[in-house]
Amino acid sequence: MRKADRLFQIIQILRRSSRPVTSLQLADELEVARRTVYRDIAHLIAQRVPIEGEAGFGYVIDPRYEMPPLMLTSEEIEAVVLGVQMVARLNDAAIRNAASDVMAKITSIVPEHLLPYIAEPAVGIKPGEATGDVTLDTRPLRRAVREGRKLHLDYRAANGEVTSRIVWPVLLGYADTYSLLIAWCQSKQAFRHFRTDSILEVEILEESIGMSKSKLRRQWQQCRDAEILKRRTGQ
Repeated sequence: MRKADRLFQIIQILRRSSRPVTSLQLADELEVARRTVYRDIAHLIAQRVPIEGEAGFGYVIDPRYEMPPLMLTSEEIEAVVLGVQMVARLNDAAIRNAASDVMAKITSIVPEHLLPYIAEPAVGIKPGEATGDVTLDTRPLRRAVREGRKLHLDYRAANGEVTSRIVWPVLLGYADTYSLLIAWCQSKQAFRHFRTDSILEVEILEESIGMSKSKLRRQWQQCRDAEILKRRTGQ
């Protein structure tokens, strides 16, 4: 993550919290070292961002602080347009609607001279219909990933067998024609990929996954990298 992005995210985290946010919490969400957080906080204070607090106690931001207006370059706008076009092809109605909402918000606030980059962008993907049938509301899955909470799934396997599982969600991934929930399966004691169109029922449990989201994701990435290496070497 670029420094400018981290600084912006720190402000966003502090603005959404009603309590002091510790350096550990910031470091965990940003996936950086605490010393990086200390340097970034010092930089923001030097730029007259009204942040108060100290290491060990936590940081707060004056609720009256206003972010500068959104400024986008023509390349950034076209990148968003291209992303929205891609998302429109997914079999996820909630994500498609969210992407359209983002585009509408950007259109309403960018200067007039930048509107042609939205109306007539220099980028685009091959026209086509949305892929696949929408069979599951993925919002609970994404919420569980964000909140680090376990899920109870009723899942139909490729052979038709229906099983009930408790999983620790890592990521919701998308392909051209389907989406996958990547999660640690408690019964299998391994990471598994669950096609969302095969999930029959889903329930967010009160129980947390018991570790930071970043640690769980790192463990999955290590397992994925090990599998890729194993396939490449033929072992």
